[in-house]
Amino acid sequence: MEAKEMLTYVDHTQLKAYATWEDIRKLCEEALEFHTASVCIPPCYVKRVHDAYGDKINICTVVGFPLGYSVTAAKVAEVRQALADGANEIDMVINISDVKNGDIDKVEQEIATLKKETGDKILKVIIETCYLTEEEKIALCKAVTNAGADFIKTSTGFGTGGATLEDIKLFKEHIGPGVRMKAAGGVKSVEDLEAFISEGCARIGTSSAISLIKKQEAGEY
Repeated sequence: MEAKEMLTYVDHTQLKAYATWEDIRKLCEEALEFHTASVCIPPCYVKRVHDAYGDKINICTVVGFPLGYSVTAAKVAEVRQALADGANEIDMVINISDVKNGDIDKVEQEIATLKKETGDKILKVIIETCYLTEEEKIALCKAVTNAGADFIKTSTGFGTGGATLEDIKLFKEHIGPGVRMKAAGGVKSVEDLEAFISEGCARIGTSSAISLIKKQEAGEY
């Protein structure tokens, strides 16, 4: 796959707590130049980006991020505000505490509730694989499928570990046919990008893809 084609799979991401408007503006300009799938940005910047770029930018934002243990009503409020501000895609974090308490049905219900709110917009479900057992990952593949979400996503990038090919292979075995996969966290090379896409990921969440491609084209990589 051509390097620039890989960028069409990328949610170009800037989620640092101290992200400035200049950081976000740069992200958006790069996304426009290199035709990334979206920009993934903090909720507080969604309206400003939409006002500045309109429909030229596909806006993704995060809900319950990064720890996931907000109550469902708070996540619903976040989703409603994000959509009103101009977001087209929502990356939600599940309540990992519920998973650890064995309340998978509660997690599934929350995902379904948020999917009802997003409607025809895309809902991606971050399960934060670094904190989970294989059994829990499999159970969540089923929960995400049953709840009607559009994507299962490996990681926030703020946990103790990020995406692995092993987890993507596990997802493929256990998600339903309507669920796509997003790898995020730790995608740090062109080889990583290619490997995750080859394994079946429809999206890659990373802040470094464009700089990696630029370096490759300049012969620095």
